[in-house]
Amino acid sequence: MIFLCKRLGLGVGLIGLISVVLLATDRDRRADPGVKRVALLQHASSAIVDDAIEGVIAGLAEKGFREGDTLRLTRYNAEGDVGTAATIAREILHGPYDLVITLSTPSFQAVAGANKDRRMLHVFGLVGDPFSAGVGLDRAHPGEKPSYLTGQGIMLPVDESFRLARQMNPALRNVGVVWNPSEANSVMFTRKAREICRQLDINLLEATVDNSAGILEAVHAVIGRGAQAIWIGGDNTLSSAIDTVVSEARKARIPAFSITPGKPGRGTLFDVGANFYVCGKLTGALAGDILKGTDPASVPIRDVIDLVPQYLVVNRLALKGLKEEWRVPDTVIRRASVVVDEHGIREKKGGKKGAANKQ
Repeated sequence: MIFLCKRLGLGVGLIGLISVVLLATDRDRRADPGVKRVALLQHASSAIVDDAIEGVIAGLAEKGFREGDTLRLTRYNAEGDVGTAATIAREILHGPYDLVITLSTPSFQAVAGANKDRRMLHVFGLVGDPFSAGVGLDRAHPGEKPSYLTGQGIMLPVDESFRLARQMNPALRNVGVVWNPSEANSVMFTRKAREICRQLDINLLEATVDNSAGILEAVHAVIGRGAQAIWIGGDNTLSSAIDTVVSEARKARIPAFSITPGKPGRGTLFDVGANFYVCGKLTGALAGDILKGTDPASVPIRDVIDLVPQYLVVNRLALKGLKEEWRVPDTVIRRASVVVDEHGIREKKGGKKGAANKQ
């Protein structure tokens, strides 16, 4: 009962805060009609989303929309709660915004589901597979979609992550994964993990959770079943609690690895994925084009993985204390974007922002 009251209190508080923000924004709109007003909704807090948001702001600025000048950007965070995301989506769509940007699959689903009548301009990013998100998009016809909607998918390298893990430990046979089946992106990434594990003769030991409260128990479950490592896929629930996953893996003396590169030195053995700053920048640039008059109906949904530099973080310190022999080959070190070792965090020339500037 206490937990329920706290959750209700949080929801009421968020709704109240949203209402205040919308009223203030409406006053600003009337005072300065030349400024574009954009709402940005993220599903949960994480380092990768922070990088993407920084990129979104840079992308918008390159198109001439700078915060405090020609842009008013209002950020919303559902803190990992689907119900809260739906509430925020409805408030945004009744607000004084010219466009809404969503980052992550749950945020995309929340706004797309609520936007069918309002038809506010909507640009999405950080979505693993938009066509499996259940919002009516057709993979065979990416241009056939609501006229007010467009965005970008980013298919993260699931296969590559498992191939790297096997390369670092040829004896690897059992990998644990905890995932939330209510997240369409997580369903898709887990399905791909099963496929590559079958090819590599790896047993994927799965445990599912409904929210972050069940993560600790689920991690213990896969470790108890003999996991030699923990894989962290593109799951928003897991990403928001990645420190817990890494900590429990370390206690069991097994490594964790992911497809969502975040803060170097967080404890994962390696993370191979996308440069999320560049992902965000591409999304921001697309939103800027729409604000400048490009018809979203003319912009087909596309996957931008080929436009985004692969980002590989290797943490040699995570090798210490493991109960099995894991090693990072020199070939992997040479291709890494960031290496963490006893000398500190060494980011190669042209890191996250440097790579973005080359786009």
